[in-house]
Amino acid sequence: MDRFDLNLLIYLDVLLRERSVTKAAQALGITQPAMSNGLKRLRELFGDPVLVRTSDGMSATERALQLQPLVRNILAEVDSAVQPTGKFEADISESVFRIMVSDYAEATLVPAMVKRLRREAPGIILDFLTPSDVTYKDVEQGKVDMAINRFDQLPQSFHQKTLWRDDFSCLVNPSNPVLKNFCLKGYLSANHIWVSKTGMGVGTGVNPSKDKAVQLGWVDEALSKAGFKRNISVFTRHYQMPALLAMNNDLIATLPTKVARMQALTGDLKMVDAPYDIPEFELKMAWSPLLHHNPSHRWMRTLIAEESEKLAQH
Repeated sequence: MDRFDLNLLIYLDVLLRERSVTKAAQALGITQPAMSNGLKRLRELFGDPVLVRTSDGMSATERALQLQPLVRNILAEVDSAVQPTGKFEADISESVFRIMVSDYAEATLVPAMVKRLRREAPGIILDFLTPSDVTYKDVEQGKVDMAINRFDQLPQSFHQKTLWRDDFSCLVNPSNPVLKNFCLKGYLSANHIWVSKTGMGVGTGVNPSKDKAVQLGWVDEALSKAGFKRNISVFTRHYQMPALLAMNNDLIATLPTKVARMQALTGDLKMVDAPYDIPEFELKMAWSPLLHHNPSHRWMRTLIAEESEKLAQH
């Protein structure tokens, strides 16, 4: 321990995240020679190269990959130890929370969050970001407080909580002829509105003739497994759009039930069960271990969980 410097763990954490001495130095606000010296000391301390140059750039050694989750946990515990022990005073706080939310979460959870915050903590500022604005690295580094979305998978270092589960329903104009006998055959003969944007990063366009069902999401993947394919006329990434588009009496919108129920009430549309089985999905909240023990962050997570529990019952 006489050779140990806690700063070295911080250096190691950032180096393994950035896989670049230059980028790691920039992230920590130090010079490149200082970071190079830190890497040298890490190699001496662990008796391992830590990072090696390959054809794909700098890659972590097996020993470094084993150390990464341990180092992250140590730094999180240290952060917890130095956090103020006082209670977070939300009613007088002017904190800014940056939260990545999918359009689905924005349409369902955000209104309830904002309503409660205006009542209990009017000084708090919320900065909502879209999945295209944020990367996993932003969340991991604590630049974004949390991400609320449907995730196929998350980095192992992230903390996560399931907020609720939802299934799928259809929105249809009451005058749409398909309602006379709403079955799978009628569903397949109609034209459809596709809505989805769940992943992280910049979105890309869809080519209906080439994209596989699995790339189109839960609705089309489930239909494909049953041996069918629907006719999609409109592609959109915004959950506020289906209610407007489904007013056309020849289009069907298949979307999460919580959104469908809200839009059916405001758009004078009819909500009906999907005529085939579509697996449920989970809406999750994920955050960095670096923020796990932060009092203000814990308070916000609790508020989101409480509002989500209320919404899960509807």
